[in-house]
Amino acid sequence: MTTRHHRQIDLLFRLALAALLTLGATRVILDNLRNNNKNILLRHMYTIRVPIEVSEKETIKDDCNVFEGKWISDNTSYPLYNEQSCPFLVKQTTCLKNGRPDSFYQNLRWQPNACNMPRFDGLKMIEMLRDKRLMFVGDSVQRGMFESMVCLVHSAIPSYVKTSLHRIPPRKVFRVEEFNATIEYYWAPFIIESISDHATNHTVSKRLVKLDSVAKHSREWEGADILIFESYVWWMYKPTINATYGSLDNIQEYNVTTAYRLAMETWANWIESRINPRTQKIFFATMSPTHLWSWEWKPGTEGNCFNETGPVEGSKYWGTGSNLEIMGIVEDVLAKLKKVKVTVLNITQLSEYRKDGHTSIYGERKGKLLTKEQRSDPKNYADCIHWCSPGVPDTWNEILYALLLQDYRAQ
Repeated sequence: MTTRHHRQIDLLFRLALAALLTLGATRVILDNLRNNNKNILLRHMYTIRVPIEVSEKETIKDDCNVFEGKWISDNTSYPLYNEQSCPFLVKQTTCLKNGRPDSFYQNLRWQPNACNMPRFDGLKMIEMLRDKRLMFVGDSVQRGMFESMVCLVHSAIPSYVKTSLHRIPPRKVFRVEEFNATIEYYWAPFIIESISDHATNHTVSKRLVKLDSVAKHSREWEGADILIFESYVWWMYKPTINATYGSLDNIQEYNVTTAYRLAMETWANWIESRINPRTQKIFFATMSPTHLWSWEWKPGTEGNCFNETGPVEGSKYWGTGSNLEIMGIVEDVLAKLKKVKVTVLNITQLSEYRKDGHTSIYGERKGKLLTKEQRSDPKNYADCIHWCSPGVPDTWNEILYALLLQDYRAQ
């Protein structure tokens, strides 16, 4: 073979190699463009507003009271999320993780008597919240409702959609960037101002409330598009409460129901003067029931919610922990509102049945999980006020979602 032939073969080899490298580089570039375009298209889905379709199945008829119904077992569709998949739950509510041996409480679905509830759709919910602020205001029970809503939405959002949770005491703010939407919680156990307004340094045994002011709190509320208020259990520690009305130097002891009415009237005056009914929606959640005495649903026993694994059977069960006079005060005050509509989330009766849903000995006391010794004494240490998550607070949010969906459909 001549030198010339060698040179020709060498040139052909170089050309072939160059072509192969060019082809490979081109393929890499095309693959990257394809993946980038895919990501751009996927993100495009969430940065462009898409009208929410409310199907006939998701429509609640006018004659259906969603707060009247029964709990039915549904281990196919429930729970709507898992403890492990939601990093935003506090230890106080993660009952399975904390050692609770049963999980049936997660598989109960609320079924209204006269209609079906629309299934919670986290993407529809966050679309309704696009460019909006949803804020829960109240005590630690209300914080459970906030965390439930965050988990319900988070479980439906794709992993590439950026979310964050910021603690700005007394607020917590869950943000979904692509939707410019926030779900927030604001600690205000009495709604009005009190010495218990610090997010972590507070005690129920030393209560002093300022019955004529919400000014400190309301600065944070005014920019919210949807507000859900709740205030009950902190009022009920004793039948009387220390309070001021007018002069801060004039501390008096009030009957709790009298003080509660004055506080609600102060809050209602703020609602009427500061809320724009065209752009803001207001909800008030009724009292979350307690299950402190088992003799109320099981005569002759001396326990509490500990070891309860199913709901109270029968209809219209009502425990002594839920104060009918307080319910009447809420109804009276809201009925007098003239400018602003406040929608009542009447969660009390449906939650009364759920003696099985509390954290019991599988929660926290003063920021720490119960010790082995404390768990062996459920009579003194079982928490029959707060709720496990997933659980009952998810149903409260399903109802909230259903009502918001009906409003959206009517627009």
